[in-house]
Amino acid sequence: MIIYCLYCRTAAANAVVRDAERVFRCQAIRPLQVQHTRKNRKPVDIERDLLPGYVFLYAEEALDVPTMWRIDGVIRVLRNPGEGNTGEAYELRGADKAFAEMLLERAGVIGKTEVYEEGQFIKLKDSAFRGLETKILKVDRRNRRMMIEIPFAGRTLETWVEYEVAGGSIFEQP
Repeated sequence: MIIYCLYCRTAAANAVVRDAERVFRCQAIRPLQVQHTRKNRKPVDIERDLLPGYVFLYAEEALDVPTMWRIDGVIRVLRNPGEGNTGEAYELRGADKAFAEMLLERAGVIGKTEVYEEGQFIKLKDSAFRGLETKILKVDRRNRRMMIEIPFAGRTLETWVEYEVAGGSIFEQP
């Protein structure tokens, strides 16, 4: 499977998914996560962007990269550093590809994990981010979510993830 990642205007992500699936006849995913919020003073779960502005394309054969640029709302097509502008330079590899495959397995929706401690470096043992070594940047205990760093595309992205309070830790020291 060949996987590409598009960065687009966040407000255009749904249209980019729709247009990419129509143009390329491939599967496109806008990664979402389940988050706690309150509605009428009651806690409810909703889906929000996991990586705002990112859309992943999954294809059996190589896609035409210049055509990706012509999809309305696309800002750039991510490519592997130092590999020029060949079509293969835009195909996700290594940890980035594994992350995209995990998203595909979960139909693009990430569930909840457990919280540990703000500022701590942890390695997740469970959830969609299994094996990820990360740092917890912030903890929002009221809404049961935490901000973590995710290494992706040669940089570190910050995102909020939900957590569950349960017996036994799903974290270990890296």
